[in-house]
Amino acid sequence: MRKVLVIAIVTLWAVFPLSAQEKEVERLKECGVVLKEVLGMPENVPQELLDKAECVVVIPSVIKLAFGIGGSYGRGALVCRSGKDFNGAWGAPAMFALEGGSFGLQLGGQATDFLLLVMNHRGAESILGSKVKLGADASAAAGPKGRTASAATDIVMRAEILSYSRSRGLFAGVSLEGSTLRSDGEANQKIYGRELDARQIVRAGAVKAPAAAADLVGLLNKKSPRNKSSKN
Repeated sequence: MRKVLVIAIVTLWAVFPLSAQEKEVERLKECGVVLKEVLGMPENVPQELLDKAECVVVIPSVIKLAFGIGGSYGRGALVCRSGKDFNGAWGAPAMFALEGGSFGLQLGGQATDFLLLVMNHRGAESILGSKVKLGADASAAAGPKGRTASAATDIVMRAEILSYSRSRGLFAGVSLEGSTLRSDGEANQKIYGRELDARQIVRAGAVKAPAAAADLVGLLNKKSPRNKSSKN
């Protein structure tokens, strides 16, 4: 009887869902996987834009929710360049959540990865300040893709945030106007072991990047080690 009980307990531990902290760790690792896959695609984010971005947001596997009128929800991470003028190395990530209804209707039930480039100080400060509604609190536009894509169009030059999606293996610029982006305080606490807001993590350097973020931060430092925007 005891053997049966022991086997049952071991089996439960084997199939029991990951702890809350482990889920956030896995989510952070998945951000690194998604970014690597996206940047490895032939028609990906123009290098010129990545080099001018001050922050990057990666939201893996956003899903559509069936709440009558539809909606979407996903969680991921924000990584910014360090330094007063965002001209240093990429730093520790802050966990973020993306929520919305309008873009959810475009997903067709498929999990979709999102990549957002924050292109200037104003966009970064908006995101770090509070819950941001894209297109209202911060100007947003679908980002161009491919090495030959023009990164100097009026829309791109004016946008504070450029957004991309990947679903069913297809990568493209996508409009996320009307959706909201906010700091995920609960997830940050689970990752770092104490209450921290996004500004403390990203701008104040209150913590170092956790091991789970090594691939994500390392890839950004490899692919775009310097901020090449005109103000730097």
